[in-house]
Amino acid sequence: MTKSEKVTFVINTLNELYPEIPIPLDHKDPYTLLIAVLLSAQCTDVRVNQITPLLFAKADNPYDMVKMSVEEIKEIIRPCGLSPMKSKGIHGLSEILIDKYNGEVPQSFEALESLPAVGHKTASVVMSQAFGVPAFPVDTHIHRLMYRWGLTNGKNVQQTEKDAKRIFPEECWNELHLQIIWYGREYSPARGWNLEKDIITKTIGRKSVLEDIGKKK
Repeated sequence: MTKSEKVTFVINTLNELYPEIPIPLDHKDPYTLLIAVLLSAQCTDVRVNQITPLLFAKADNPYDMVKMSVEEIKEIIRPCGLSPMKSKGIHGLSEILIDKYNGEVPQSFEALESLPAVGHKTASVVMSQAFGVPAFPVDTHIHRLMYRWGLTNGKNVQQTEKDAKRIFPEECWNELHLQIIWYGREYSPARGWNLEKDIITKTIGRKSVLEDIGKKK
């Protein structure tokens, strides 16, 4: 297959498997999505979805969040890991949203990435899922699969994102990055991987990856 044929195969397969695409993190608006994505750093979405209802019961908007102390936030979000940094970030960004943006989440990458504890990936998720702006947030699932599929040689998520944006049509980005995440979890995980179930890697996988699997059998 040519690279363009591989890309078409990936898009078609994912559209068949995931015609309806659930959002992994529970939220009700841009602010609660921003907080949930921030919490998801080095933490599973399942765990985040267990913790956010506890946090949002006390504060689901920046005005209520700043009434809580950093320590109170930290205690609630502790199970998500990195709680000292995340709690300061949540409190700090909530203050900035009130002071600079009338309590609203800004709709630009630059403004989002200037907020405490908000990196490029978090900003990309919020821009794509909350505001519908084309973005291609790359997490570990996408990074792993793009390499397995031979669609990137990226040694880091930044390079993988550039490659994904170059080869996939922009109108597909917002759906595709979620579809790849779900596919990675379900069919192509880091551990306990069964190639027979992983139709995309089995069909277009990087030669060295397929050879490594063959050696392990």
